Amino acid sequence: MTDSISDPAAHPLKHVAIIMDGNNRWATQRGLGGIAGHQAGVERIRDILRTAKNLNIEVVSLFAFSSENWNRPEFEVRGLMSLFSSYLKKEAKALRDDGVRLKVIGSRSRFSDRLKRLIDDAEKMTASGTCTLVLCVDYGGRWDITQAAQKIASDVQMGRLRASEITEETVASYIQLNGLPEPDLCIRTAGEQRIGNFLLWQMAYTEFYFADCYWPDFDAQALDVAIDEYYSRQRRFGLRDTPDEEGKTKGRGEILRA
Repeated sequence: MTDSISDPAAHPLKHVAIIMDGNNRWATQRGLGGIAGHQAGVERIRDILRTAKNLNIEVVSLFAFSSENWNRPEFEVRGLMSLFSSYLKKEAKALRDDGVRLKVIGSRSRFSDRLKRLIDDAEKMTASGTCTLVLCVDYGGRWDITQAAQKIASDVQMGRLRASEITEETVASYIQLNGLPEPDLCIRTAGEQRIGNFLLWQMAYTEFYFADCYWPDFDAQALDVAIDEYYSRQRRFGLRDTPDEEGKTKGRGEILRA
């Protein structure tokens, strides 16, 4: 890694969000059918989590299944839901033993009762973890903002909140990632360069990194490269650079982040 990573206090990396793209294309290249690409992608999660934990990254958020993914072929949706259930059953204990707390965000209205119980059980089992894995399932950034607005409107109507008291902090408290730091870095694999309706409220000042490889090939070394790139950037948070005592510039964003 670059020397800049040796001084993470300048702009520490607390939260990495990942759009795991390219599973089907990875499988097609290898002549594999069904949900083989998604299965390989699940295996990759374990390695990335381990690397992130070793780097003291507090939160890893994974875009696992978007609100729009329900429009995929029925066999693929069924396979993904089955894969999600299997992951919860197989990995919950390992996450707990590794000190990782699981948090699942998204609408659960279309999940089976069995899947809802598996989610609840896994979240309870891992509740004491010191770092957090966020799985975004049946999630969309627009949905997240909409559900927050609906809850705020309800609280205003019920007299629990005054409209004049609503601030950005108020809205953030109704957003699904409430209580966790906003993403510092968002990685998208498979060469795509778009946000894809992911964490729209939370990524106002997030740095973006686009990897050409497909998600099943995104290994610890690829994560290191993305993190090197993150630490090479100067985060300003909308502020201008100000000259320091030697006439050089230092990003005020870095100062605020330290």
